[in-house]
Amino acid sequence: MTVRAGTDLCRHCLCACSAEDPGMTLDEQFQPPPPETPTYGVVLKNARTAAGLSQVALGNIVSCSESLIGLVERGQRKPTKSFTIAVESALGLNGDLFRLLPNTRVMSVPKWFSEWPAVEESAHTIRTWQPLVVPGLLQTERYARAILAAEPGATEQWIEEAVETRLRRQSVFERNDPPMYWALLDECVLLRPVGGKEVMREQLEHLLAMAERPNISIQVVPLDVGSTAGLLGGFSLARSEGIPDHISLEDAAHGSVTAHEEAVRRVSVRYDAIHKWAHPIHMSQRLIREVAARYEHQ
Repeated sequence: MTVRAGTDLCRHCLCACSAEDPGMTLDEQFQPPPPETPTYGVVLKNARTAAGLSQVALGNIVSCSESLIGLVERGQRKPTKSFTIAVESALGLNGDLFRLLPNTRVMSVPKWFSEWPAVEESAHTIRTWQPLVVPGLLQTERYARAILAAEPGATEQWIEEAVETRLRRQSVFERNDPPMYWALLDECVLLRPVGGKEVMREQLEHLLAMAERPNISIQVVPLDVGSTAGLLGGFSLARSEGIPDHISLEDAAHGSVTAHEEAVRRVSVRYDAIHKWAHPIHMSQRLIREVAARYEHQ
């Protein structure tokens, strides 16, 4: 699938095809029209701010934690009726939140990341470096669930929706013209028993199976390399026909998707710097196989 500049699909997916400045972020280039009504979380945050209350202060008033207030404001926790009654009373609202309650949904991915699947879908080449976990496009369902369940405040509903969203992204490999995918993993990704030994063995066997595909390359950067440019964090780069290259960056607090030319250049140079330390493909596969066998016999 190739996204053409100026098409309805191009505008819908918020890519940077027809922007006057391809160096702008996706949010800057294509701001979708505002919704007819703000979300529950936005109304709550605005009312709390207008009342001069921090999340901690509001939490103390309504007898809940600061983190719960934050999760509801960010759309990561569905508010209950009793919560809504309490905060409306505390903030002096007159049904503003109640009117939005029936339509509230839990966001299964961060807002900033919602743009990236469309970038993946149009890409003919994707390169990624992951120092901590297996890349989302290569995760098994059980591994993904274990990763997502570790998110503080995660509900069962949010976990299920997030897992479903992550697995749906993997359909890019089932296209008639799947992207070339080059994954660099730190060796510690193999050694961390996410979800337990059985889940991890299954995950590593899945990596080996995916690496058999002609469009997928998986290489491991050994631990004994020491310090590399990769320790600054994980990232992905996507290249598509007819539109600027894009990168996805993520840290503990937030992330970004951008086509800014200088940012893309710097991340591409960083990828190349990390790649030179990676094991060759055959050695990487042997290492993955050895670690998987250890999980099986532990």
